[in-house]
Amino acid sequence: MLSVLTRFITLLCLAFLAAYIALANWGADFAIAAGMAVLAVPLVYSYINLARLRKYILQDAVENMPLPSGFWEEVFFRLQRLVRNLKQEVRTVEKQHDRFIEAFQASPNGILMLDDQDQIEWCNEIAERFFGLNFKRDVLQRINFLIRRPEFIQYLNRRQFEDPLLLERMGADANLSLMIQAFPFGQKRHLLLVQDVTDLQKADAMRRDFVANVSHEMRTPITVLMGFLETIQSLDIDKQQRDQYFEMMMSQAQRMKSLVEDLLTLANLEANTLPAPLQVINIDTLMALVRNDAEALSQGRHALNFEISTPCNLMGEEREILSAFSNLVSNAIRYTPDVGVVTAKWSVNSEGYGEFSVTDTGPGIASEHLSRLTERFYRVDRSRSRDTGGTGLGLAIVKHIANRHQAQLLIDSTPGKGSTFTLRFPKDRITS
Repeated sequence: MLSVLTRFITLLCLAFLAAYIALANWGADFAIAAGMAVLAVPLVYSYINLARLRKYILQDAVENMPLPSGFWEEVFFRLQRLVRNLKQEVRTVEKQHDRFIEAFQASPNGILMLDDQDQIEWCNEIAERFFGLNFKRDVLQRINFLIRRPEFIQYLNRRQFEDPLLLERMGADANLSLMIQAFPFGQKRHLLLVQDVTDLQKADAMRRDFVANVSHEMRTPITVLMGFLETIQSLDIDKQQRDQYFEMMMSQAQRMKSLVEDLLTLANLEANTLPAPLQVINIDTLMALVRNDAEALSQGRHALNFEISTPCNLMGEEREILSAFSNLVSNAIRYTPDVGVVTAKWSVNSEGYGEFSVTDTGPGIASEHLSRLTERFYRVDRSRSRDTGGTGLGLAIVKHIANRHQAQLLIDSTPGKGSTFTLRFPKDRITS
């Protein structure tokens, strides 16, 4: 390829040659015209190519433009290569951008990008759900106009983001607890990371309640024991009174023992999340053991019925199943008045699921209590459960044992008529 200078010199030579020939034959006027005509040819050619270039640029089709000949061939070729490279880089950047957006959308946390004026540049769907936003509608809106909680506005204005901010009662149903933290980036921009800590808050509240309940449950019998010991130590009492006090002390000690045992059982169940083994449990033997415990607890004050309507047995951990069945029966006895009826039944329903159900004729349970019955230390009637030796952990233990055996705990109760608690076991845990 000829250089630009060489092309220019060649063009001048041709122009002078044409002018010389015209001067020799037709005079000075023709010589000037001939020279200008030679010089004008590349200008016209260049104009034509520039017009073609403009056309293809407007059509965004430079990379597909046919190459002219001559000097413009190299120009067009280099331009085409540059455009192709730029478009390839743009496609690469767009793919990376799309991957980043997909990653942010897949995040379980809410993400908002704010500019230097705290205007929303971008947010993911989780953030939209947390704060009731709509990105298409709210883009470039100031975040403090959309989230108007005073503590949040103060957090943004303070510009001290070392510690996160907890916002409670958030979401469409005002039932979410959100942990928010801002991270500066770029030119005075900020990234807001929003984490749903509702379950963590609930777990922490349950932990605090658990500690408080355990402390309360242990304090009462200890206080009673200390009172009796002080009485025996300080007063001269006869043997009959002393025996009576010893009996009461034994009762309180037994209560503490039961509480500790239930706490240990619950702790072991919570620590062991693996499915229970598939060991065959003889239902006849198991029901006999449950009946013995029930009769000892009732002491003849209730009519106890135990029914086995199927020869099928259950597969699982025998010790845990015995604990679950006994807890359901003992709960029914504790909450059923004297002369009431408690019926425990083992059966297989029409769909092949094994069912252990306990039905009582007690006072029943109001609907607002049903969802909380399996919480630790939750009692519908606290005084009655304590009077009969309950620890408040029985149904929590039953729930964890049910989970270990892939079973469901179903509760059906009508105030004034009684309740039915049913453990429904899957088909693969029923055997002949």
